[in-house]
This record gives sequence, structure tokens and C-alpha cells, in this order.
Amino acid sequence: MNRMTRRTMLCGGGIAAAGALTGLSLPAFAQQSEVRWAELKPGFTVLLTGFIKHHRLDKKHGFSLSTATEYTSVPTYYSDFDVGNYDICIGSWDTFATRYVRGVPLTYICNVTTANMINFISLKETGVDDVSVLAGKVVAAPQSTGTYQMAKAVLAEFKKIDLEGSSTIQNVNNPAASVSVLRAGSANAGLTWEPNVTNGMAEDGRIQSIFSIGDAYTKGTNGKTLPYFGVAVRNELLATDPQIGVKIDAMFRDCIEGILSDVPSAVTVVGEATGFRPEVLTEAIASGRLDFKYTSMTDAAARENLKAAAEFCVRNGALAGVPDDNFFFQG
Repeated sequence: MNRMTRRTMLCGGGIAAAGALTGLSLPAFAQQSEVRWAELKPGFTVLLTGFIKHHRLDKKHGFSLSTATEYTSVPTYYSDFDVGNYDICIGSWDTFATRYVRGVPLTYICNVTTANMINFISLKETGVDDVSVLAGKVVAAPQSTGTYQMAKAVLAEFKKIDLEGSSTIQNVNNPAASVSVLRAGSANAGLTWEPNVTNGMAEDGRIQSIFSIGDAYTKGTNGKTLPYFGVAVRNELLATDPQIGVKIDAMFRDCIEGILSDVPSAVTVVGEATGFRPEVLTEAIASGRLDFKYTSMTDAAARENLKAAAEFCVRNGALAGVPDDNFFFQG
């Protein structure tokens, strides 16, 4: 197994080179009065950040969050976390794993959604009703994302489909663009994720989901869950307070439990700040595609489940290596 550690990467000078290129020094976390975090707009991360701030869940757990820094660019969102411009990041677990093995000093705290969010979609009248008929077709997909790599891996292992070898991929910049290109008739199918799936269906009754990445993984692994979005924190923050990781973990647990206990009220809190109408978010959650599922890395079973997912990704070329145990927050 290709198991990689930060020690391996540091011996290769990865983090030193990154520091030399950016000209940035490590931030003075110990002097902070507030913990810094961020959100991506449009997107469902705003539902989490908005719910947490509205209900003052940071204060409930004994610390203070800054106003979330707003990002519209996914690459900038992650690269700013890489260099320590903020402390808490909500993102896909495989993105964090990739950065960890490259030497970014982070720890993965918890999962908050499953990969049921990730779907292939098509137009009903075209006859493209399953991924098995994508050969020779044009598929719109954001190729620069880890999500695309994960989708390819699921198709390869469980459906024996070489997506790039059998289909023409039309690269797009974001998941919303997959829907737009499909609706315009420039592609036969699209790879996207919630809330874009439900929003597309709400705006155009021709759109249908033909394949769920999370569902296919669960069926192909005898019931294992494929996580998707989760929470990572900078190690410098963890070093300032031995309890801050526990507090952040508990805050996101309360957030997910609170949203699921009363979805209509939760989406009303943020209104359309996510970029989607509240009823779209409500339907996305009700459909089971926007599948909020909190699991803490302090739980051994959750860690083993994520390690199995990482091994699957490595086996199919979607990750360079399985992160070691220091990747996981263990309390």
C-alpha cells in the first residue's frame, strides 16, 4: 500500500519550497482572539456557517468565530487555507487528504455529508438514462476537481467504465456549469453535485439524475458509506488550545443535528445566501441526495471507513497515497 506521511513530504522539501514560493510565514495563531473560517458562495457551506453563527454554536462550545471570509473561487478557497489565511475549512475529504500528504499542516475533524450529493444527470427525452450508455457521448464535468476523480474511480471499479476512454469530456469550471451546458444541448450528460442537481430539476423539468456516486459505492462495498464534505483545521490552531479540536467537532455535530431536526427553519435562517432558494435546499435534503451525515474522526469506525475510502481512491488513481493516522483528529 502506498502510505504517505508528512515526514516523507518534508524530507523532499515540499513545505519549505511552498514557503519560499509564497514568501509567507506561519500565522501567529496564539495571538488570535477569534478563530478564522470561510465559506464558498454560492454553495451549501453557507447553510452550515449561517446556521452556526445564527445559533451562536461557537459560543455554546466556549470559543469565538470570526465573520466567515467569503470566497467564490474554489482554488483560491483551498489555497488560502493551505497557507494559513484561515483556520477552519469545510471541503471534500479527498481534497484535504491530498493536501495533507503534500505537507500542508492540517487535521481532519469530521465528516458532514456523504457522496450521495454527487450525481450524473441527463435530459429525459434523450434516452440517456444510465451511465452504461455514456460511451460515445459528451459528458460535461469539472475535470480539475477531486470529485471528478472520485466519480471516475467509482465508474471504473463498480461499473467497469473508463469514462475518459469511452466518452468525450467537456470540461467546465464548476458544478453549476455542468447543468447549464446540459440544458443548452451541448452535452448528453453532466457530472454535478447538490444543490445544483435539485436546482436544475426545479428550473428545468427535463433534467433527471441517472447515477449517484455515493449510492453506487455503498452497493459495491457491502454497505460502506463514501463520505464527501467534512471539516479540517490548521495544526497551528490545535496547538494553541488542547480542547479547541473537541469544541469544533462538537459545534459541527450540533450544527448537523440542528439542521436535520428542522430543515425548513434551518434553510430559512440563511434565506438565499447560499445562492439557492430555500425550497431547493429543502427538496435536496428531502430527496436524500444532499445527505447530511456527521461522523467524528474520534470514532474508530469512522476513521476506518474513511481509510477504506482512501484506499479505494488510491487503487483507482484518485489519490496519490493514503494519509497516515496523524491526518485524523482523535481528541
